[in-house]
Amino acid sequence: MGRYLGRKILIYLLTFFVAVTIDWMIPRFMPGDPVSIMVARIGTRPEAAEILRSYYIKAFGLDVPLWQQYLNFWKALFQGDLGVSTWLYPQPVIAIIRRAVPYDLFILLPAILLSWFAGNQVGALAARARWLDNTILPLGYLLTATPYMWLAIVLAWSLGNVAGVFPIAGAYSFAVRPHLSLRFILDLLHHWFLPFLSLFLVMFGGWAIGMRNMIIYELESDYSRYLEALGIPQNLIRKYAFRNAMLPQITGLALQLGGIVAGAVATEVVFAYPGIGYIILNAVQNQDYFLLQGCFLFIIIGVLLANFLIDLVYVVVDPRTRLGMTGE
Repeated sequence: MGRYLGRKILIYLLTFFVAVTIDWMIPRFMPGDPVSIMVARIGTRPEAAEILRSYYIKAFGLDVPLWQQYLNFWKALFQGDLGVSTWLYPQPVIAIIRRAVPYDLFILLPAILLSWFAGNQVGALAARARWLDNTILPLGYLLTATPYMWLAIVLAWSLGNVAGVFPIAGAYSFAVRPHLSLRFILDLLHHWFLPFLSLFLVMFGGWAIGMRNMIIYELESDYSRYLEALGIPQNLIRKYAFRNAMLPQITGLALQLGGIVAGAVATEVVFAYPGIGYIILNAVQNQDYFLLQGCFLFIIIGVLLANFLIDLVYVVVDPRTRLGMTGE
């Protein structure tokens, strides 16, 4: 067990190093200059603009060679410093991300968990009920094939613009100041529902189809037919099939939860929901190196942690994993 964990940790550390290096490189090889965009946004005379540009280049550490910028990046990272945003100067990147992450958790965590639970239950029922299978299968394929952005636009147009039931922009009303009260919580939920619904529906279709197909595969496998020949009750065989079918679903859930800090970029853009995805869009538009690499760093850490945790969960859930570790 110790050797297994040590090998896994080493692999994840190497993956982290490579991924973070690529994360640092991508923004710097993008066309454009974040400092020039920042100075142009200030809007001053050419002479003063050049002075400001020189000042900001030095302040952001862009006046040194790339190799030195790379070393400075790792040094700052180990100190917990992700830099300062050029788009929202002088706000630290970590503060901007810290404000956005709760919105991502608020919208994505319920959508992922509820769709996973409901999709698995409905998919398992569809695998043994023909009438439900004939309904769920085409509906699931339709939902899974539906892009998040398209469904979000349809919901915003139908339930927002036409019906006027739900708002279509922001996490809360622009006239409301965040505070702890029932009125603000209801307003928050009112703005939350459409982004949540668009994510839930698409995810639900994928989970339901995945579980339905895995249950059918398990029920038609050799061990299920062998148990059936021995006279084992069908309920017990289905229980074993459900447990084995859950393993890839747990993996998918972990990966979804690991990428939760990435947000749902398309959905957040449609509804102007202030999560990480919406921040990434603004960082790209404003060539904000530091904010962009900070957001991607959170995504990298989330995905790697999710994969590492699912490796540990598999050791507990699947006995075959433990046998492979002991070499039996």
